[in-house]
Amino acid sequence: MGKMMWKPSRERIEKTNMYAFTNYINDKYKEDFSSYDDLWEWSISHIPSLWESLWDYFGIIHSEPYKEVLADGDKMPGAKWFPGAKLNFAENLLRYKDDRPAIISSGESGRTVRITYSELYEKVARLALSMRKVGIRPGDRVAGFMPNIPEAIVAMLAAASIGAAWSSCSPDFGIKGVLDRFGQIRPKLLFTANGYSYNGKLFDSLQQIKGVLEQLDSIEKVIVVPYTETAPDISQVAGSILYDDFISEETGLEIEFEQLPFEHPLYIMYSSGTTGLPKCMVQSAGGILIHHMKELALHTDVKRDDRIFYYTTCGWMMWNWLTSSLALGAAVVLFDGSPFYPGPERLFKFVEEEKITIFGTSAKYLSAVNKSGYIPADNHDLKSLKSILSTGSPLHVSEFDFVYASIKKDLCLSSIAGGTDLNGCFAAGNPAGAVYRGELQCRTLGMNVRAFDSNGESVERQQGELVCLSPFPSMPIRFWNDEDGEKYHKAYFAVYPNIWRHGDFIEITENNGVIMYGRSDATLNPGGVRIGTAEIYRQIDTIEEIRDSLVIGQEWDEDVRVILFVVMNTGFELTEELKTKIKKTIRKNATPRHVPAKIIEVDDIPYTINMKKVEIAVKNIIHGKEVFNQDALRNPEALEMYRDIPELKEK
Repeated sequence: MGKMMWKPSRERIEKTNMYAFTNYINDKYKEDFSSYDDLWEWSISHIPSLWESLWDYFGIIHSEPYKEVLADGDKMPGAKWFPGAKLNFAENLLRYKDDRPAIISSGESGRTVRITYSELYEKVARLALSMRKVGIRPGDRVAGFMPNIPEAIVAMLAAASIGAAWSSCSPDFGIKGVLDRFGQIRPKLLFTANGYSYNGKLFDSLQQIKGVLEQLDSIEKVIVVPYTETAPDISQVAGSILYDDFISEETGLEIEFEQLPFEHPLYIMYSSGTTGLPKCMVQSAGGILIHHMKELALHTDVKRDDRIFYYTTCGWMMWNWLTSSLALGAAVVLFDGSPFYPGPERLFKFVEEEKITIFGTSAKYLSAVNKSGYIPADNHDLKSLKSILSTGSPLHVSEFDFVYASIKKDLCLSSIAGGTDLNGCFAAGNPAGAVYRGELQCRTLGMNVRAFDSNGESVERQQGELVCLSPFPSMPIRFWNDEDGEKYHKAYFAVYPNIWRHGDFIEITENNGVIMYGRSDATLNPGGVRIGTAEIYRQIDTIEEIRDSLVIGQEWDEDVRVILFVVMNTGFELTEELKTKIKKTIRKNATPRHVPAKIIEVDDIPYTINMKKVEIAVKNIIHGKEVFNQDALRNPEALEMYRDIPELKEK
């Protein structure tokens, strides 16, 4: 059993939204649930009742009632949620029109922008009117190539109010990466900024946009937000107009919220695209709304008084997830730029200044702060902070220790995991429950998640494939340009018919928590025994000489051998003594099968734009296979370091 790191007081438990919702279910259904485990078991065995209760509990704003909660609930894919209902996503996010903060935004310049709920409504109303005037209609696509700034949220909400689907990439994507995505969905409008800053350097976005327009003729107008300059020259970009010249000058407008079916498209999201052309996942307005409200209110404990921050770009699903906090009336806090500029104190200073209550980031970020030696608790007043969220990759046990020792002892550390595919979580936090070292606290309500062994049998306390046995509202309604549904079926349902197979390797613990072991398609199989790469990373993370690492399985002598690539910390060398130390550490704390056959020093580890290690791409490189869509990588040049390594040809 993992060590208990934190447990909320009774007083704190009784103030959580989860506690209130449990009482609501108890009253409504004459139950007597006193634990989260009991509530979860009920939620997955009474799925229509759960989602109907969430609809009522959150007061989903709608113009037409649903005829039933779930039709064809025995089909995956094929289940239909809330048929007959009509609603608008943006109307639900703009339900508040008061003077409380809606968006707080800052970046590397240090300038902070504050927008109230009444101001946000006004901005969306003006922009939506302008969009309508240029012909945007329900079903059209509106794209963003934007830094993480308020105008991106305003543009998304304006598009959603009309019923246009929103799709976005972060501005660090190359031209090919943008075309691989937007070229498939052919948007009519494109929002961009003139540039962005990262790590103290300015980058021009307009040259990128110019290159995109040369190959994408669907875009009728480009709206440019002045961001790194007050009056950028946009003459080089065909069909462009400055944001302030595009947005209507009319005031006092009422937004015309198009009332649309529950399954009307809201977002088009993309897979990473490192193994082929990115999949374009179409997600529904109603499904995303109710799914996000459940996760944010119950599993994250977001309330009106909260200030919720997530370090993300507009190209990562956590941006969409964060933005939905507006439906709960909280203040959404944005940051654009490097989290380490000018140093590791930057985001913790932001927490202190803005009294952030919920701080979301990646596991990679927490690891980097830990390895930098910086102690936030010694340098900042973090009394406002009640929760830290982490996702993107498995959170190592050493980072659990770091958070409670060096950031704050009394907070809920919620490691969360799901995916872009569902724009949400399979496993996440429980603010009314304990935190155990190395574990995600719980499987989320209504998500019938199991671990399947190699025989397709559900197992606990051992590793297996993450599967979901029942449908959920935020499943993609379809893939773009996949008329017969073949790509959709192949992505999730080809291995286990009528069961969602996500592609992660997990373990259900005796605490009913979840341990993540990485992608199952990157799972190692030495001697036919399946090993999650996260098990090795957990051990490497404790070794101070190593800054970063990557593990792959190399096909060798009719078997698979484990190869460990390491990036050294400044001042250290990969000596034979250090290799021995690494192997002993892994052998002692994992098993002999986890011990790498080769430990090889490299200068860099390749990551996606969203900071996920690309183990499969490296595996393909060392086996002489092609790696597609390198524009999806933050540092594609790193891949060349892995080509034709002499040591990989030796015993």
